[in-house]
Amino acid sequence: MINLAVNARDAMAQGGTLEISSANISRAASGNLGHDLIKRDEYVMVEIRDTGKGIKKEDLGRIFEPFFTTKQQGTGTGSGTGLGLSTVFGIVKQTGGYIFPVSEVDVGTTFSIYLPRYIPTADVDRDDEDARPKDLTGKGKILLVEDEEAVRMFAARALHNKGYTVLEADCGEAALECFNDQNGDIDLLVSDVVMPQMDGPTLVREVRAQRPDLKVIFISGYAEDAFRRNLDPDSDFELLPKPFSLKQLAGRVKDVIGG
Repeated sequence: MINLAVNARDAMAQGGTLEISSANISRAASGNLGHDLIKRDEYVMVEIRDTGKGIKKEDLGRIFEPFFTTKQQGTGTGSGTGLGLSTVFGIVKQTGGYIFPVSEVDVGTTFSIYLPRYIPTADVDRDDEDARPKDLTGKGKILLVEDEEAVRMFAARALHNKGYTVLEADCGEAALECFNDQNGDIDLLVSDVVMPQMDGPTLVREVRAQRPDLKVIFISGYAEDAFRRNLDPDSDFELLPKPFSLKQLAGRVKDVIGG
């Protein structure tokens, strides 16, 4: 939702309206949505609607393709890498859900997301009631490296709120420069794996040449084996799979820094 909201902001550079709404969809109603791909089931629908510049009809069928973007290429505000909507698509599909865009140039865009309704069991409810909340606050200086602005915003805000000092970088090169500016005085490196130009494993090799003991958490939608071959065989790191929640991120960071 943050990723879609950031896209909506970029589409409304001169101002506009962003609406986020939700509704329950019954099994019977799911058969009358006008989307043949949706199987009959109970869903929670989330709609993200903007009044921005819209998406051209010839581009609408490609917006979920990796590296396809209608924005200026780059990683700054208003630019894009073409990975944002493909990430959204992947997250929705992992839940067994569906996402449909509707757009009109100079009128706006609506993304309708249908997520399978979660029905807890008695055992799960009992486990949740018995679980004690864990203190996720901590201290330390974290270098956060993520080229997708929405993910970086989410992670940085979450860690700031838990008491950490967070230095942000939108690419490996910027992260290396920040690391050198801090004279290596970093308690933890949290980095995406796949980034333009310098990727996460390359960045880790560079910083660990100066700080062999630096603790590292990779955040990635890829399996660990897919990128471990780019690291030294004895390289030590933690992996936090995407998508992750605020609680999962804060918990993993505290475990690694505290450990």
